[in-house]
Amino acid sequence: MILWLTITASLGGLLFGYDTAVISGTLSMVRLQFGLNAALEGWYVSSALVGCIIGVSFAGWLSDKNGRKKVLLLAATLFLVSAIGCSLISSFSTLVLYRLLGGMGVGIASMLSPMYISEIAPPKIRGKLVALYQFAITIGILFSFFINAWLLNQSTLNDFFINNKLTFIFKTEVWRAMLGMESIPAIIFFLLVLLVPESPRWLIIKGNIKRAKQTLVKTIGESDAIIEIKDVQESLETEKKSKNLILSPGIKLALFLGVALAVLQQFTGIDAIIYYGPRIMEKAGFGLSDALDSQVLIGTINMLFTLLAIWKIDKFGRKPLLLAGTLGMFISLVIIGMLFLINQAEGILLLIFILIFIASFAFSLGPVVWVILSEIYPTRIRGRAMAIATMAVWIGTAIIGQLIPLSLDNLGPAFTFWIFALFCIPTIWIGWKIMPETKGKTLESIEKYWLEKKLRK
Repeated sequence: MILWLTITASLGGLLFGYDTAVISGTLSMVRLQFGLNAALEGWYVSSALVGCIIGVSFAGWLSDKNGRKKVLLLAATLFLVSAIGCSLISSFSTLVLYRLLGGMGVGIASMLSPMYISEIAPPKIRGKLVALYQFAITIGILFSFFINAWLLNQSTLNDFFINNKLTFIFKTEVWRAMLGMESIPAIIFFLLVLLVPESPRWLIIKGNIKRAKQTLVKTIGESDAIIEIKDVQESLETEKKSKNLILSPGIKLALFLGVALAVLQQFTGIDAIIYYGPRIMEKAGFGLSDALDSQVLIGTINMLFTLLAIWKIDKFGRKPLLLAGTLGMFISLVIIGMLFLINQAEGILLLIFILIFIASFAFSLGPVVWVILSEIYPTRIRGRAMAIATMAVWIGTAIIGQLIPLSLDNLGPAFTFWIFALFCIPTIWIGWKIMPETKGKTLESIEKYWLEKKLRK
């Protein structure tokens, strides 16, 4: 049952990945159709990210009040409305509006999906299960790259729809189909979430011990369920002793850690590849079709190396993966910038180092940050605290999404990638000095670690 619940919640990650990555294949077509300049191009990308910030801003409060399940259903609804709306819009402003709605769904899912998984997962395999959420993101990214490339190829063939409206969507303006295909996983996500139980930890907070025990017995067994309920109740009693738990020194340090890692995850350059990969490839001499094919390869590497994280994160721990991967990202970013500087970015060499960068991110900063964010906050304030950290993800992503086209046009690819490389340095320092190792620990023991930080002060 635990695997089924994890897969269902992880579909939020798949939609997250699809929604944020599908934009890359539509960018040049939307730019041409609506005559976008660099600033409007950035707004087209970052509008969904602004929606993410809006979604996260109320998701924490809403999930603490009404439960994780109901808010996940809201996210699925927003995904569906956005996908259908984007395929039927008549102006750039309405396109941005529906992208904002989809972004709200992404923001909610990005916070609630890993949190739900962490709250139902046994400690010994929690890292693997939460990393499955990141794996689902990579599947969503790969799915969007594949769909973009396939739809673009199909649009060049003879008409395969009798209906003029479908021909318009799937051939004349194929970017509409690229955005609209998200409706299929959105419907599946909604239907499956209807079947999952509420988070047992949230039920305990609300005093519904009977329902919480029913879920825990099915996921971890009766004896462990009794221990788990007792541990959560004890931790809630401890939390009550602090009037302003979220402002205590240890919890503030945990918030800083989460926010810092969330922002640095974006500022180390992953979005430059996910959102603007085809444009960067075109600058390096690839045609649009070849650029989209390269994105499929990038998505495949991203997915495969996330599997490495799932396999090893509960064995090696969070810290070693984070440090090793970020170092690999730093080296590859420096070399990518150098290739552009010396005009050697055309051809296979650029693609090789982009793939090394993606692989390094995929087994480290990508999954580790979401695992850490889902683990480090106390039960009573987990929704609000994770909302703050997740909002930082999307603020960072929105800033990067807006600035990348301007940076590529004004600073050039070389200096753009070197700036990303610089942000790897504080990421390594924070992972080494501040981030605790959480593998194999219960959420309550991790909470105790941060609360004891207060006592030591």
